[in-house]
Amino acid sequence: MGEHEPNHTGPYPLPPWKRAVIKVGSALLAPEGQGTSTRYLLPLARLIAEKKREGKEIVLVSSGAVAAGRSFYPKSRPGARSLVEKQALAAMGQTRLMQLWSRFFDFPCAQILLTHDDIHHRKRFVNAKNTLLSLLGMGALPIVNENDTVAVEELKVGDNDNLAAHVAVLIEADLLLIFSDIDGLYDADPRKNPEADLIREVHQVDGSILCLAGGSGSSVGTGGMITKLQAAGKAADRGINTVILNGKRGQAIDHLLNEKADGTFFHRTAQAQAAKKHWISHALQVQGTVEVDAGARRALLTEGASLLPSGVTACSGSFQRGDAVTVVYAGESGEEVLGKGIVQYNHADLNQIKGGQSSDIRARLGYAYTPVIIHRNDLVTGMPVEPVAEEESE
Repeated sequence: MGEHEPNHTGPYPLPPWKRAVIKVGSALLAPEGQGTSTRYLLPLARLIAEKKREGKEIVLVSSGAVAAGRSFYPKSRPGARSLVEKQALAAMGQTRLMQLWSRFFDFPCAQILLTHDDIHHRKRFVNAKNTLLSLLGMGALPIVNENDTVAVEELKVGDNDNLAAHVAVLIEADLLLIFSDIDGLYDADPRKNPEADLIREVHQVDGSILCLAGGSGSSVGTGGMITKLQAAGKAADRGINTVILNGKRGQAIDHLLNEKADGTFFHRTAQAQAAKKHWISHALQVQGTVEVDAGARRALLTEGASLLPSGVTACSGSFQRGDAVTVVYAGESGEEVLGKGIVQYNHADLNQIKGGQSSDIRARLGYAYTPVIIHRNDLVTGMPVEPVAEEESE
């Protein structure tokens, strides 16, 4: 049975996070079902802008392309439509959607349209991941939607709740925020039962949790609570916390600004992160060594921080981006092995950017994948000494 806590009162404190995917549903972008409205978007835009100013990385998954397209074709109404008409409306609506979001920000927005192939085919997956991480490194806000205009299956199958979970997995996010027009998950249908309790925490998404979901409550979206629970379960299995909350409630957004979740918080599966750490520890062969200074040593071991270029003093080995390296500190008492992690820049690039600021990476290399050298989720500390893999002879 899924564990949940319906009687926990008050907003739930968010665990520390650096990177998040925010999904905004059609009910917030098109509350009347026709065209788009900024009524509920302004507070969300303020949240995104504020968190980016704090140094957080955000990817936005925005529904509403079909609804936005109706503003160009008023004869269309919510309800049953052919796939071709949905695709045509989505094609018209995508530009309106980008204009709508871009007007709120003084940083660049980037449109990313994904298909199922981009998620499930390895080469496309890696390419999409690299593009998104590069955009984050540039300080842009990637705005993601499914490429509805070329979909060959009904759009209801490709709901944006599950797309948001896929994107969260793709960029290795810490947090998935799903904004809708309902406060979260209830232990009964609140539209039918006024005594229904909001469930504040869910520790496992299983059959007992999924059965609490009703149908889609919106005439303009393709999902409902069931797709949100599927997305939360998918994210949890990959070590990502999820919150489902009401984007129409300004108080819920105010709480997020203070790092509290006023909705239903879905805990990540503890084994998921442990499995990744185990994979890094035991399955990846070390291809080089990265030496750090005392400040970086302290941040890595006591603060659970990511390794930044400013903390790197030297590197050795012919490692490539995505390879495993040993992280060491050369102190007065000798070399200390701090851990093992997946590096985001190859040895040549790292030699150029070591000791500098993350903001200087682009100036030194001409590009920037990410502001970190090793992300904290890709680092295992307290590793024993492991020899660097020798190159095979020709």
